[in-house]
Amino acid sequence: MRKDTKARDFSRKAKEQIAERDSIDGWPCCVRCGAAAPAPLAFSNAHFIARSQGGLGIPENGLTLCPLCHRRYDQSTHRAEDREYYREYLKSKYENWSEEALIYRKE
Repeated sequence: MRKDTKARDFSRKAKEQIAERDSIDGWPCCVRCGAAAPAPLAFSNAHFIARSQGGLGIPENGLTLCPLCHRRYDQSTHRAEDREYYREYLKSKYENWSEEALIYRKE
């Protein structure tokens, strides 16, 4: 696997950290609609900055989203509105959160 591809994938550890951060009463929930995941890691982790745009597979770039909210974010005209919502959410979780720190940079 190429170095940049690996850097943009969420590791199991990152997925677990995202699920824990996005949990309500210890259970992972969609950060947009609040739907509870059917199993601990059942919901996919969405990239705030898309992998195709160099978005890293780190918790600061990940969101727990149900399939409907994930599809809405990735494939609808609501992306700009949703992006602002998710930006504020991530900023509330990380003191020094910065979009620039979420993009893969070739060393």
